[in-house]
Amino acid sequence: MGRWLEHTVTTKVNASAERVWEVWNDLEAMPRWMRWIESVKTLDDPDLTDWTLSAQGFRFTWKARITQRVEGQQLHWESVGGLPTKGTVRFYPENNHITGVKLTIRYELPGVLVPLMDPSLLGNIVTEELQLNLDRFRDLVQSDYKKS
Repeated sequence: MGRWLEHTVTTKVNASAERVWEVWNDLEAMPRWMRWIESVKTLDDPDLTDWTLSAQGFRFTWKARITQRVEGQQLHWESVGGLPTKGTVRFYPENNHITGVKLTIRYELPGVLVPLMDPSLLGNIVTEELQLNLDRFRDLVQSDYKKS
């Protein structure tokens, strides 16, 4: 049994909540802005996806199911096989052109890795990477938004 870690990051996007939701909702495009995610494939059930993460010489796969979807506001998911994960992304429209985004991810550090890694050091690395990913997401939405 491993140890559960949780990370929360936020950003503000200069785009409407509808546009931010539209870009986030394209799960298969996540590798464009989420560096450690190698692939996301939507299965026959649109709420079920296959994920592959590759980082620091480790590779993990899992299936995730969307457990709650509130169009334009929030998305919740959890793994149903492979690496145990849970997460939530929430969108907070501040006005018609600025949207706050809050991403929270929880995962179970595999038991074999617990003695090899300092969880607080790993937590800092993962939080930093998630913030960079969310910043890349923001930049992608804003660059696409300006073109449309």
